Amino acid sequence: MKKFILMVVAMMAFCSTMKVQAQVMKAADLEKYAKEKYGSKWLEAAANLAKGLTLDKNNALTYQQVIEAPGKTKAQLYVALNYWVTATFKDNQAITLNDKEAGCIIVSSTIDGIADHTGTLYRYVVSITPIIKLDIKEGKVRITYTVQNYDILKVEDAGWLGAIADRDNNRQRTQNIYSDGKRMKNDKTDRRLYDEQWEIIKRYPFVEKDAQKRTCSKALVMTHAYSNAIIDKVNEAIKNGLTGSDDDDW
Repeated sequence: MKKFILMVVAMMAFCSTMKVQAQVMKAADLEKYAKEKYGSKWLEAAANLAKGLTLDKNNALTYQQVIEAPGKTKAQLYVALNYWVTATFKDNQAITLNDKEAGCIIVSSTIDGIADHTGTLYRYVVSITPIIKLDIKEGKVRITYTVQNYDILKVEDAGWLGAIADRDNNRQRTQNIYSDGKRMKNDKTDRRLYDEQWEIIKRYPFVEKDAQKRTCSKALVMTHAYSNAIIDKVNEAIKNGLTGSDDDDW
């Protein structure tokens, strides 16, 4: 009976670990991570980061790193990364390519609400959908992380002026209804809501004069921080597996 209870406890712990691994990082945790690394002054942090960033030939923000894995075969690395990707990105549509023979896995998964800013007239909620490409060879993995656009939820009449007008008229704020910045994609039930895509190359700090400078500053820092988090997680999966005990000695 005691042995059975221990087995149940072990299974519960394993399930808990898998739940934690269900996504790389939530937006709130990512913000904390970004502040610890780059500070909480988003304009300053974005300007500093921009000094070392260049956009690729497609005008996308791209990070690439080769992770060495001495002694590990292509097959072993593929299994480890396939396991990590499957456990991490629960959306069935996230894995867009999984080719064992070619040694290539491609993931495209959205992280919602990385930046949320209320301006004079509008409220902007920013999400990103990075493309993560894992190229696998004998003893090494190349990870490429690319983001070309910010995906925008723009709430009209939800800025400071709208809040004052609503207060004066004693009306319920639409901003309160959508205060978590979430709604179904392409939801047009409220005419004041619509989607936009902002090209990173046309936004601050790559363009100095940007009406949404504050929004884009935080979006850039968070996008950069997420690339670091992804690379760290891939590195961990390669070196120690998903659970830390994924070795052949069992």
